[in-house]
Amino acid sequence: MNIGITLIVEIINFALFIYFFKKVLWRPLMGVMATRRTRIADGLAAGERGTKALEAASAKSEEVLKESRTQAQDILGAANKQASQMLDQARETARTEGERIVSQAQAEIQREIASARETLRRDVGRLAVQGASQILKREIDTKAHADVLDALAEEI
Repeated sequence: MNIGITLIVEIINFALFIYFFKKVLWRPLMGVMATRRTRIADGLAAGERGTKALEAASAKSEEVLKESRTQAQDILGAANKQASQMLDQARETARTEGERIVSQAQAEIQREIASARETLRRDVGRLAVQGASQILKREIDTKAHADVLDALAEEI
């Protein structure tokens, strides 16, 4: 076989293959390629939209986070203010209660002092009567001399 004939046969075969490929397979292959190109473009557009949505969501989350921090600070400030008010109220209640207790204690002390003075007056009066009776060597009637003894107790 001659190389020239083989080459011509190969060229004819290649030309028939190209014709057959263009007539039968070219359109479906181009359709698949166009579909793939469209899907890739859609995917890139979706990725771009996703990126923009992510940026928007990130900005919104930052805004919400900032707002939450502000609200937390407001709540914390209100809680501190309320705690301070409660503490002031508790101090005032404790001061009032302390003053009441001191007042009661002072009144009790005054009653005890008055009671002790009265007891002391009676004892001094009794001792004075006993001393006077020993001096006079006779008994003094406390009922008869009540006015004198009361005056003596008042002086003491």
